[in-house]
Amino acid sequence: MVTPNFLRELSRREFLGTTAAAGAGLLLTGCGPEAKQSAAAKAFSGKKLNVAIIGCGAEGQVLLESLQVINTINLVAVVDIWEYNLKSNVRRLKDTGFDVKGYRDYEELLANEKNLDAVVVATPDFWHAPITNACLKAGLHVYCEKMMSHTIESARSMVKTMRETGKLLQIGHQRRSNPRYQFALNKLINDAQICGKVTAAQAQWNRTVTNDLTFPKHSEIPPETLAKYGFKDMHQFRNWRWFKGLGKGPLSDLGAHQIDIFNWFFGETPSSVMATGGLDYYKTHEWFDNAMVIYEFPQPDGSTARAFYQVQTTTSAGGGYFEMFMGDEGTIRMSENPSICALWREDRSTKSWDELAGKNYLLATPTPQVADADKVDVRETAPLIKYDIPVSFAKKIHQPHLENFFNAILDKNVKLNCPADEAFRSEYVIHKAVEAVETGQKIKITKEEVEA
Repeated sequence: MVTPNFLRELSRREFLGTTAAAGAGLLLTGCGPEAKQSAAAKAFSGKKLNVAIIGCGAEGQVLLESLQVINTINLVAVVDIWEYNLKSNVRRLKDTGFDVKGYRDYEELLANEKNLDAVVVATPDFWHAPITNACLKAGLHVYCEKMMSHTIESARSMVKTMRETGKLLQIGHQRRSNPRYQFALNKLINDAQICGKVTAAQAQWNRTVTNDLTFPKHSEIPPETLAKYGFKDMHQFRNWRWFKGLGKGPLSDLGAHQIDIFNWFFGETPSSVMATGGLDYYKTHEWFDNAMVIYEFPQPDGSTARAFYQVQTTTSAGGGYFEMFMGDEGTIRMSENPSICALWREDRSTKSWDELAGKNYLLATPTPQVADADKVDVRETAPLIKYDIPVSFAKKIHQPHLENFFNAILDKNVKLNCPADEAFRSEYVIHKAVEAVETGQKIKITKEEVEA
């Protein structure tokens, strides 16, 4: 029976200590290296890490929610070129007890804050590489949101600078630190081989039609400031993801997270990609708003597993956002939304899923996929039985990934869950998917070219 050749185990020895914690079918604070990280953080007796966040837009504010509850750091500064946004975030943080300073430029931050240990970068994608490289060279560790950059070349430069400076660079593919995803990879796929032979995968993130972001007229950034930072006008500044040269469109904005899961769970980069898409709805954007992508992943037995991804930005229908891995014995559906996660047993499976449930691999009570479950003996007659993943955690979805980053700074024995060189492999194939949409051609991908 062939299973994926996993590239990077968050590995079993890191995971063994969590099995007992899952005895009741519940993990509250994380798993794998997170247990070690928590211990490292608690044992740390020195000063807290001084941290600044650069970029306080929509993603920056999500990250700030997690930063405010991490007890190993001092949040000392925020940076944003939009004074309206900067002032509101500084005021809000001060009101909640954080003694933060506000800066309008990352160079101003670096010139004035001499006791910084790390920065979190949440600017538009085309600023990721310049800011990250400057901060690494200034001796700081960096957590940078995905995508690494809007071009392959500038993303590669970030890996190069990380290696040259010896500083840590974590990329914000936060599912890599999500205990539910770690459990699925290590326990369900690696250990239990619950899918059997994985033959296909699919993922999606559809969203409904939304209006472009606006801004209060009195808050406009002066034209010369916008131009200095690469924006044509306020509409472009507020909606940069949809403009070429600034972001990379929906495959970068949404698809980056889920295509990274393809690479991570298969433990392999794809050998090819083909895609189609178009600017089908919006009239004020440059990037396509719909895309469908097919990757081909070589398997250890010489077969090919195909992974389909879609991002449809004109509909929210279709079951939410998730990633599915389908095999001849079972299927795993993963999501950051726990209500979407599920496991399905194929009737032909020779494994005792009840026994696996007894070992805390699965939720003990299966949910039959039949209309009238109480009148059917599902163990005998149902061809497909649904189980739940026995992992839950109460933290904000970005918090474990940020904690992994900070704990790796505090303790050299803690490894990053998504260092830049590993993230680059996933992000390279995302760039290639965008290229496939634009050219309409099937693109071959070699193992050599995905290395930074």
